[in-house]
Amino acid sequence: MKEDKAVAKTTRYYGTGRRKSSVARVYLTPGTGKVTINKRDMDDYFGLETLKLIVNQPFVVTNTAGKYDVLVNVRGGGFTGQAGAIRHGISRALLEADADFRPALKKAGYLTRDSRMKERKKYGLKAARRAPQFSKR
Repeated sequence: MKEDKAVAKTTRYYGTGRRKSSVARVYLTPGTGKVTINKRDMDDYFGLETLKLIVNQPFVVTNTAGKYDVLVNVRGGGFTGQAGAIRHGISRALLEADADFRPALKKAGYLTRDSRMKERKKYGLKAARRAPQFSKR
């Protein structure tokens, strides 16, 4: 006789966040408010307090602080870009959880993808706009 394994499927909400060259895959599960980024605690991953505030902003706006556990896989860019990508992903995942959050998140500007990217380097220049040093003689 086979035993039926009763697997309790927990509700999981997903959101992809992007900023500069960073991409964050964010999973929300109902819980205590623990944030895990790349298998590390948020306090270990981000040294600056401002970056932690950026990540938690969507929860503050929607009054859901401490109601969801966050699991994040983020790649590319620097810490600031990654924090912005995580915020974008959390906002999108919260929308999946409850569509009533949309006006508050939209007003705060957390659903808008920040499209500013690094400008490409042009030939004849040292960087995107930086020209070689000019000398009269």
